[in-house]
Amino acid sequence: MTSFALIASVGFVLGMRHATDPDHVIAVSTIVSRQRGVGMAGVIGAIWGLGHTLTIFAVGVAIILFKVAIPARLGLSMEFSVGLMLILLGVLNLSGVMGRFASSFSHNHNLYDLEPIGTPDLASGTASSHPHPPHLWNFARPMAVGIVHGLAGSAAIALLVMTTIQDPFWEIIYILIFGLGTIAGMMVITACIALPIAYTSRRFSALNRGMVYASGVLSICFGLFVSYQTGIVNGLFTAHPHWTPQ
Repeated sequence: MTSFALIASVGFVLGMRHATDPDHVIAVSTIVSRQRGVGMAGVIGAIWGLGHTLTIFAVGVAIILFKVAIPARLGLSMEFSVGLMLILLGVLNLSGVMGRFASSFSHNHNLYDLEPIGTPDLASGTASSHPHPPHLWNFARPMAVGIVHGLAGSAAIALLVMTTIQDPFWEIIYILIFGLGTIAGMMVITACIALPIAYTSRRFSALNRGMVYASGVLSICFGLFVSYQTGIVNGLFTAHPHWTPQ
């Protein structure tokens, strides 16, 4: 019981800490920057954490049980995909494509949209007069982003566990608890990010639009940095890639 309590507490705390990695925070900030509801932002964070946990668990179990080795080029490719994803999220946010896609999807398929009453239109500066309940596109986005992030970080987490616990059963339990911690941490982070967005959307529309644009620019810049670091500095596009899971 003592061993389980120790594994559970360490795994949960480190999972919450893992949620605060810069690329994770920037990605979810871009996703929730158009979300005016704190509660729904927390749900988006939980969905991101679920997608992240699914891939960490799948890849981690493969490494732990079957001793699967991830080649350097494949590992770098997974990290490079994170950079590309951040760039794409930023571009979609700045262009307003995500909002327009959601509205079109809701209209054509009678599904749900996250935009609430009075959401500012970034192009016109006006507010929508019609409520849109959440629809599947808003849930698919954080799930997909979480899956990509999980692929990039799963090897490092599994290898860390293998060097410290060295018992397959407890290693797998640790990864699951780590995932729960990540889900909890991301729920808190997204709710905190949504607080100023919700406040400014009702009182300071210009500032709110600036925050949305800033999240998009930051996502693009950090995505370019990650892509350069992975592709050039770590040698993904060279004959001699070097990769250290982290």
